[in-house]
Amino acid sequence: MRAIDSLTLIFLAAIWGASFLFMRVASVEFGPVPLVLVRVGVAMLCLLPIILRKPYRGYLYTHARPLFLVGMLNSALPFCCFNFASLSLEAGFTSLLNATTPLFTAWIGWFWWKQPLSRSQRWGLLLGLIGVAVLAGNKLTFKAGGTGWAVLAGLAGAACYGIILHITRRDLVDVPAPVSAGGGLIWATLVIAPCAVPLWPDAPISASAWGCALGLALLSSALAYVLLFWLVARVGATSTATVTFIIPVFAIFWGWLFLGEQLTLQVALGMGLTFLGTGFVTRAFTRSN
Repeated sequence: MRAIDSLTLIFLAAIWGASFLFMRVASVEFGPVPLVLVRVGVAMLCLLPIILRKPYRGYLYTHARPLFLVGMLNSALPFCCFNFASLSLEAGFTSLLNATTPLFTAWIGWFWWKQPLSRSQRWGLLLGLIGVAVLAGNKLTFKAGGTGWAVLAGLAGAACYGIILHITRRDLVDVPAPVSAGGGLIWATLVIAPCAVPLWPDAPISASAWGCALGLALLSSALAYVLLFWLVARVGATSTATVTFIIPVFAIFWGWLFLGEQLTLQVALGMGLTFLGTGFVTRAFTRSN
């Protein structure tokens, strides 16, 4: 990976790490689904003047199906999942669930697209699963007030990302990054709006919640998605998925700095095992091709 790609990956991790802080604050007042509408709708409006330019418009028709899938699997569904998880899970912990994306990317690539896995990658998947089990631990309870559904929602969101990274690499590699990002956001907005409007909160929404919602839209969606699709086209799906290595570092830092969240020994151990497994899955520790 070139220096420019690595720096872009780190910057992307920083603004995506902040997204878990934004979700933790804003989802309580907006609710999971209305917050998605604000996020994708505002981000879409930011990119609309670009993607409606003549050189780009045609892609919206010729690549309508994969762009629809991007809207569903890279925005609408995972955003709902992580917003729901953020209602009861700390920002740093939710980001660690998101960090399982490379594991899902590799498993889905092997199961769905028949991409071979080396022995070290298979061991990495197993190690990553053990890490997730340690990480979830006592949080995977479905009794009243439990966080089991929130944990499963976070893992479902990561699985969505794992699927769409492969679709993007296969079907959108020749599409300019702003079109991949903006086209997906158009579809996400169209699908989520009929669900979000009836659920819009009756109580007034605070300025801090609005600020976090706009941060999600402008930084963690509009800007981040352009960077994401640019990276996928340059370095591939699995390499791009390694951004989830760095996201929790920023998310835990932002959560500690602004929300007073703490990193427990159990979470640190689960995070270490998950990252170690992910390292083998993404071949970060080997020279295999």
